[in-house]
Amino acid sequence: MEAQTPILENMTSSLRHERSSSPSEGTPLREKGPFPSAHKVRSKSNDPGRFPQTIAHRGYKNKYPENTMGAFKGAVEAGSHAIETDLHLSRDGVVVISHDATLKRVFGVNKYVIDCDWEYLKTLRTLKEPHDRIPRLQDLLEYLATPGLEDVWLLLDIKLANDPATIMRRLAETIESVPPGKRPWHERIVLGCWSAKHLPLARTHLPNFPITIITFSISYARQFLSIPNVSFNVNQKVLMGPLGSGFLEEAKAAGRPVFVWTVNARPYMRWCVRRHLDGVVTDDPALFRTLCDEWDDDNDEKRGKDEITAKEQLELLFVAVIVVLFGWLKLRHLPAVDGYRVAMLEDSTAARKKVKA
Repeated sequence: MEAQTPILENMTSSLRHERSSSPSEGTPLREKGPFPSAHKVRSKSNDPGRFPQTIAHRGYKNKYPENTMGAFKGAVEAGSHAIETDLHLSRDGVVVISHDATLKRVFGVNKYVIDCDWEYLKTLRTLKEPHDRIPRLQDLLEYLATPGLEDVWLLLDIKLANDPATIMRRLAETIESVPPGKRPWHERIVLGCWSAKHLPLARTHLPNFPITIITFSISYARQFLSIPNVSFNVNQKVLMGPLGSGFLEEAKAAGRPVFVWTVNARPYMRWCVRRHLDGVVTDDPALFRTLCDEWDDDNDEKRGKDEITAKEQLELLFVAVIVVLFGWLKLRHLPAVDGYRVAMLEDSTAARKKVKA
């Protein structure tokens, strides 16, 4: 395995379960690096790496309007270790939190985010009650800088619809503008990138920040195994498909964290636990925390490894094929990693020399 950057070494350090005097119980959590524990809680086992971390998809999406401050606060209150969220740019260069490039589905407005100034965007309210505002990344960072929340980390999804150079520059400026509190942002923010072209921009603007590759494609993900400081955030249906198990073994052998999205049903959550994934991105963080808290290895063995029925497996295979085809159509124009590999490895070598010096 190639030499790793200090950031990746933190990312892949062994998990350590913590105990406290708190009366509540929770899942085992990471202690160091950009994947810290969200709460000091007791766990049922001291086996390192027993449970994936709970990553709230667009906040607590099942209970609140997605990607709103209410959803983010609800996710933290539900015990999430991390918040996953999506970034777009407004016309005047504000980093806005929205999954869609348009405002139609969530806000009922037939406009693109990039065509609107922040002064207009901040007046919008979600169609879903309680009709919350659209937030900026700045608003979320200011909330996470609150004392007591320093162990909650952030998984960003940097959308391809934005000009890469502009959004990476504005992202860096936004992060720089918000004091992090007790823990620096590079220990709490993971940059979610869909394309290799984001990597050199990340090195330029946010050189100390870990990166995760978000993808539908196992073959595209494999290209990044030789690039230091990179983890993976893979669609679960793809990871459960015929190529997934091999990639998961390769990623584990390389010491790379693997997250999956989006996991909302108990059988698929249990699949993630059995395969010792590093994080589960879910619309219902409370459900996943409960599943982990109530986990019993003996009962799981009795339930059997084939809890997902043969019919469900066929349906899963069908869905995986559709997702792969959709991913290919969406991502077929993404650049190969080869054009960026030398620069990435040179940056990694320079970073290690700087640390040693």
